[in-house]
Amino acid sequence: MPNDKVTGPARFYYATCYSFKGMRAAFVHEPAFRYELYAVLLMLPFSFWLADSVFKLALLLVSCLLVLMAELINSAIEAVVDRAGLEFNELAGRAKDLGSAAVFVTLMIAALVWGAALWERLAAL
Repeated sequence: MPNDKVTGPARFYYATCYSFKGMRAAFVHEPAFRYELYAVLLMLPFSFWLADSVFKLALLLVSCLLVLMAELINSAIEAVVDRAGLEFNELAGRAKDLGSAAVFVTLMIAALVWGAALWERLAAL
């Protein structure tokens, strides 16, 4: 079997295209991803007011991006489990619950980071 995998800059180009295709699929088919993306877009301008350093700004933005990343992974898990079959399976349910828990943990991380930044900002006023 010949190795016809694309390499070099073309590989980067195709990988980027697949990534945007996945983001579009999440936006079109996953309401939770849309809601979280809208929240991130609303929080973006607020993060510039809240952060008093580049590091704090990065921390605020990364905490939001982690939520989106976890939601993408959770959606991928759900898609694979749903593809495997619609009948109840304890392991399939556990996989979906674990993916959901990962999203919840990242939401708690974001809430902690944003809460701490807000607390510090309000204390300085």
